[in-house]
Amino acid sequence: MKQRLIKILSFAVLLSSNLNAQTFNNFFRTRDRPDNLEDFDLKKFSYGFYLAANNFDYKMVLSPVFGMDGNQNLVESKTSYSFGAGLIGKMRLNEFLDLRIEPGLHFVQRDLTFNTFDHNSQYAAGTTYNLPFTPITDPSEEMVKKIVKSTYVDVPILLEIHGDRWYNSRPYAAAGINYLVNLQSNQTSADDNQQNIFRSTTHNFGWSAEIGIQLYFSRFKLTPAIRGTFFTNNELVADNPETPPYWTPAISTMQTRALMLVLKFE
Repeated sequence: MKQRLIKILSFAVLLSSNLNAQTFNNFFRTRDRPDNLEDFDLKKFSYGFYLAANNFDYKMVLSPVFGMDGNQNLVESKTSYSFGAGLIGKMRLNEFLDLRIEPGLHFVQRDLTFNTFDHNSQYAAGTTYNLPFTPITDPSEEMVKKIVKSTYVDVPILLEIHGDRWYNSRPYAAAGINYLVNLQSNQTSADDNQQNIFRSTTHNFGWSAEIGIQLYFSRFKLTPAIRGTFFTNNELVADNPETPPYWTPAISTMQTRALMLVLKFE
C-alpha cells in the first residue's frame, strides 16, 4: 500500500512537471508565432463597419432672465442611451498615420424639462425681451416635458496615430472634425413649442476625439474604442416672437455632447 502511494505521488509530480514545462514553452513560443493579418495595415485603402452604444446630452447655457431663478436652473436636460452604426473607410498615410472617414447614423432621444411657468409668468405684461402674453397657469405635461428625438447623419473625418504592434494588438488615438445632419430637427416648421414642436438646427458641426486598441484575429480586425463628440454651433432655433417666453428664451445656447462606445470590424 505504501509503495503504491509513493508511485501515485511520483506520477502526479512527474505529470505536473511536464504540464508546467509545456505551458512555459508554449508561452515563449508565442514570441515566434507570426502575427495575424500581417499585411493588413500595409494596404493603401481598407474598409469596414462599426456599431456604437451612445450617451447623448445637451450642454446648455441658460438665460439669467428666463432660465434661472436666482441660482436655480429652470431648465433640465436628461441624458439618454441610444445606438448607432456606420461604415469605415481608411487611407494609409505612412507607418504611423491613417486618415479615416466613418459616416454613421445615430438615433437619439433626450428629455428637456421646463420648470419656467411660475417664474416667467411675471413677465406677462411684456418687457424689452418679450411681447405681452397670457400666462399659462396650469401647463400640461407636454408643455413642461419636451421629448426631443434626433436622427443624426454623422460624417467624421479623423486623423489616426498609432504605435507599433505588440503581438496581435496595437493602441491608437484619433481626432478630427464632424459634419452632422439632424433629420428630425423641425427647423423649417412654422409651429414651435406652443404647439409642442421643439425645433433645432438641421446642419451642425463638431469635433471628435477617440482612443482604442486594435485587436488582430485570423480573419478580421476588431477595434473597441471610446469616442467623444462635441458640437461647436448653437443648435437652438428660437420660438416665434408671439410665443410666451417659457421655452427657448430660457436657453441662451444649446450644444450636443456625446460619449460613444464603438466596436469596429475591418
